[in-house]
Parts: sequence; C-alpha cells; structure tokens
Amino acid sequence: MHNMAIALHRKGYLVTGSDDEIFEPSKTRLSNLGLLPAEMGWKTERIHEGIEAVIVGMHARIDNPELIRAQELGLKIYSYPEYIYEQSKEKIRVVIGGSHGKTSITSMILHVLNALGKNVDYMVGAQLAGFDCMVKFTEEAEIAIIEGDEYLSSPTDLRPKFHLYHPTIAVMSGIAWDHINVFPTFENYVKQFAIFVEKIVPNGTLIYCELDEEVKMVCENAREDISLKPYGTFEHEVRNGVTFIRHNGTETAIEIFGNHNLQNLNAAFLVCESLGVNAGEFLRAIASFTGAAKRLELVGRNTHSACYKDFAHSPSKLKATTNALKEQFPNRKLIACMELHTFSSLNKNFLSQYEGAMAAADEAFVYFNTHTLEHKKLPPISTEEVEKAFASKNVKVINDSRELLKILLEMNWENANLLLMSSGNFDGLDYQEIWNQMHS
Repeated sequence: MHNMAIALHRKGYLVTGSDDEIFEPSKTRLSNLGLLPAEMGWKTERIHEGIEAVIVGMHARIDNPELIRAQELGLKIYSYPEYIYEQSKEKIRVVIGGSHGKTSITSMILHVLNALGKNVDYMVGAQLAGFDCMVKFTEEAEIAIIEGDEYLSSPTDLRPKFHLYHPTIAVMSGIAWDHINVFPTFENYVKQFAIFVEKIVPNGTLIYCELDEEVKMVCENAREDISLKPYGTFEHEVRNGVTFIRHNGTETAIEIFGNHNLQNLNAAFLVCESLGVNAGEFLRAIASFTGAAKRLELVGRNTHSACYKDFAHSPSKLKATTNALKEQFPNRKLIACMELHTFSSLNKNFLSQYEGAMAAADEAFVYFNTHTLEHKKLPPISTEEVEKAFASKNVKVINDSRELLKILLEMNWENANLLLMSSGNFDGLDYQEIWNQMHS
C-alpha cells in the first residue's frame, strides 16, 4: 500500500492515507515524501466528498470507521487490485500468476526491461536492485507488468486479486495448494486458476509450465482464441557451483540457480520475447540478475560455505528451494531451517502437506512459536505432530528460537551451507549476524 501511495504521488496525485501502525522502511519512505499521516489511527473527519477515490488494503477491517464513512458518502471505493487495473486498463497487461515463482518471474522480466531502457509500469511483491519502489504508474508506458497474487482483494471484495487484472499476456508457473483459510479444498483452489485463465482478454497469450500436471490440465483447457506457450526448465549446466544457460549455441553464466529458478527464467524469456525482446538482449541482461529480495537471497559466502535466506513457507516452495541449494552444491552439507509462520502452515489440517518437503537437506530444523498460534487463534500443535507431518528422519522440530540459534552457532561450517526459510524472521533472528558469528 505504501508503494502504491508513492507511485501515485510521483504521478502527480494528491495522496493521503491512514493506518493504525506503520513499520519501517515504509514509515521513513512515506515521511520523506510528506505522505506520512500526522497521527496514527482512524479519523472519520479525514473522509469527505472532495476525495475522488478510496483504496482499501487487505488488512483494513470491514468495520473500519473511515471505510464506513466513505460508504455513507457514496465515494468510489477500490480494492488494491481493482486500482491496479484502473491504472493499467488501457495498457498491455502482463500478469504473472502461480502458487510459486510469481515474484521471481516478475522480477526477472523487470530486470531485463529496465536493463534495455524500456519504460513499463509495474507492481511486484519484493524489493529489486535498481528499483526504489515496487509500484510504478505513468501515462506514457504502454505495458504494465503485474504480479498476480491469488489471495483475496479486500475485506469488501473477496475475489482473488488476479481475477481483476484481465491479462493480455498471462503466466502460470505452478499450482500447489496454499491459503487453506480462504480455499478450504484443493479443488476450490485449482478452480481459481481456471477462472484466471478465463479472464485473459480475447486473443491473448498464456505462458505456462508444462512440467506441472495441474497447470497443464488447467491451461490446455483454455479457450481456443488463447495462444498457448508451454515451457520447461531452461537448458543449462552447473560447473563448480556456477550455472550456465544455453540457447542456440550461446552459453551464459548466471547468478541464480536451481531447476525452479530455471523454469522461472524460461517463463520470463517467453514474456520478454512476446514483448519484442530478442534472445541476445535477454541473455545479456539476465546474466546480472541476482534475484528478488528473500528469494534464495545470498546472506554471505566464502570459499567453503554460504548462507541463503528465502521467503519459502509452503510445501512446494520448501521442496524447490531445498533441492535447488543441494543440487547447486552437491558436495557440501546442507543445513535447512524453516519457520511455520502462516495461517496454512500452522493449521493441523494442512500440516500433512509438508511430508518430505525438506528431505534433500542433510539436517533440517522446523521452528514455530506457540504464541503465533494463539495470535492467529489456531488450536495448539505439538512438536511431535509437526515432526510426524514432515515424515523425514533428518527433521528436528524446535519452538525456541534461542535454542535454534545455539545449535547453529555450535556447528562446524567447513564445507557446509545454511538455508533459512520463512515469511517471518524466526522471532527476530538477525541472519547477517548469524553468518558473521558462524565464521568469526
């Protein structure tokens, strides 16, 4: 939401906003532009007939007094994704959907287009090198690159976000059940992706991962007017811990690695090709892509060890990320840690989906905080239940982050890598400090 405020401010709009709490870095970024509210909380007097549009974030409650006042005045109210569409409805819209890989694919596309000096609007879910804002709106850009999340739009609009974008070019990277609190069955979850395909504009393009059976089934049942472009894993070779991709006899060393990322790269390649970027331009630009924030992001490395952090929290993401690091460094021991932090991951009915998700690691630690369960109003789970769900002898379950830190710092990190996976931060652990202490 704060990135959207900045984007609209830069476009010349008068922007005001409200929140009950604003964290860093949002707070400083808004303050620097004069967009930070004078005081926190909800004030109905801020809402008046002179406001042209009210944009509601997903975490505003339905009984929010400012929202109620806007409804009483009959003001135009948009959810976040509705307003993204409002700003891009006259443009070519590239929408990247899928249970995993959305941010990475979007980031790769933007990295290439930015390197080539192409002016595009965008909305992406992570901080990128070379970009100071995650949202951009302009009058001039003819293309909008949009990360298409399947989560709900707002408290007053319970449609998945990616149903509102009506893509000209759509990408579907994978389907793996997530958000059990919203989509109670796998069948219901898959249906949302079928609807996403239905929303593609007439004679649009659908780029999809044919290695995913669910994706293949959904996409190959698309309307006949939609042009289908399937993809797999980009041709490559790993030598001495470096991945080289091959295309038409040309070999290019890249910074990212793992089959999942090489599938994402292939999707980005096909999108850029659809937008008129030739293969040579793409390969030269993608060579310098180091990844999106918290997507297999390097914390530190030396000649015999490395530490990576990743946003992974769902079973498919854990498996892909763990496998990627083990495949890239097959001769190094891999210590993988993950935090159960989301509603789905802490739900007893969903835990069994994690079976074998960290089997590729030599040692794996699963952490959860019992207070997080209480905060999310979920029934308690035991370490034994979590261990049984992962069903892998290499997994140890811990619910004290200090104990996890102690174990990590006492390990021998000669010829070993550490992978930290969470949508949180293991209750405040400083990843950089862990790496520093590991090698002090």
